[in-house]
Amino acid sequence: MMKKSTNIIGRQPVVEALRDGKQLERIFIQKNIGGEIIDEIKQLSQKLQIPINVVPVEKLNYITRSNHQGVIAINSIIQYHELQDVIDHVVSTGVTPLFVMLDGITDVRNIGAIARTSLCCGAQCMIIPDKGIGAFNEEALKSSAGALQKIMVCRVNSLLKAVDTLHLNGIQVCSAEMKSATTVMQVDFLKPSCIVMGSEDKGIQSYISKAVDVKFTIPMQGNFDSFNVGVATGIILFEASKQRMQIH
Repeated sequence: MMKKSTNIIGRQPVVEALRDGKQLERIFIQKNIGGEIIDEIKQLSQKLQIPINVVPVEKLNYITRSNHQGVIAINSIIQYHELQDVIDHVVSTGVTPLFVMLDGITDVRNIGAIARTSLCCGAQCMIIPDKGIGAFNEEALKSSAGALQKIMVCRVNSLLKAVDTLHLNGIQVCSAEMKSATTVMQVDFLKPSCIVMGSEDKGIQSYISKAVDVKFTIPMQGNFDSFNVGVATGIILFEASKQRMQIH
């Protein structure tokens, strides 16, 4: 069942929601405003890893006609989890971790499709950054056919720190690139694995690429650019799923 997505409007309602630890998708704060409550909102948002967008007043006026006092929070329609808690939970169930990390993917339809494919192929978790990614909104949820509310999602303030956490827990981090001597079929996905997927125009960030353990390519026929990121993720996850199903 989809959670109702509503806005929290005004300084006091937003700070109270943060004090209660309420799950929020993001907070919009008007440019050039300050005060004790605004400072507390920023501090609590950072602690809870909730993205803040500093925007002109016109943006806030577009969202609502109510007296917003320069602050609007967007309720989250999904539940976020701590990465280490997810790793511990998956391992405790006796299942080999298979995670997907999204780096810079902004198209919500691709996000939804990746969530749906991830769930169908046995992945337990999606790891996303708190900035530079498409909103996890109703459109993304619809594109995922509800999968975004079934798969565990971890929102982190640093993908590089998330990679470190994965490594400390014995999880290999893999990524696709156009030129590699290794094909996706040669990667050992029987090992605990996290697959990093980047945007179609930029790929994954260079500092993430340097931290990756295994790089592979998806073989293609014909002379064309590359796969859509949602399709590429599906190909990779199907290979991982195929390898894992063969041992059962």
